[in-house]
Amino acid sequence: MPKPLSLPFDPIARADELWKQRWGSVPSMAAITSIMRAQQILLAEVDAVVKPYGLTFARYEALVLLTFSKAGELPMSKIGERLMVHPTSVTNTVDRLVRSGLVAKRPNPNDGRGTLAVITDKGREVVDAATRDLMAMDFGLGAYDAEECAEIFAMLRPLRISAHDFDEE
Repeated sequence: MPKPLSLPFDPIARADELWKQRWGSVPSMAAITSIMRAQQILLAEVDAVVKPYGLTFARYEALVLLTFSKAGELPMSKIGERLMVHPTSVTNTVDRLVRSGLVAKRPNPNDGRGTLAVITDKGREVVDAATRDLMAMDFGLGAYDAEECAEIFAMLRPLRISAHDFDEE
């Protein structure tokens, strides 16, 4: 994939300066714009790595979640809860994985209306290979060392807590 041409200036820093002139200093504007741009960059990089496996990062995350479960299977509702996505998104993601032969679906014996997603042997092989590739490129975060990655995680944690992603320990 060809790299886009770099701008001769930081457009977010430029926007921050213009913002300050027009409306005053609002550091959160430059911060959110940087976070959103970083998300675009990272998603494009990791999607490019998992694409040869017929995956998107969302499908990869679902496969990883299934590999973490004891029996390699989870209720669809639990997948949505853990990945923090809408039930419709879970259904679409799992259905794509089923069509690829990476996941199977079966009725949940503990819930007459529920469905279990079950990772297949092919799914395990694909998630292992994709994981090796993602780890080799540091999940797109190679510009940071381990300590800086931990700092990023720590800095974003209060935002996630305030959004009720999880109950603080």
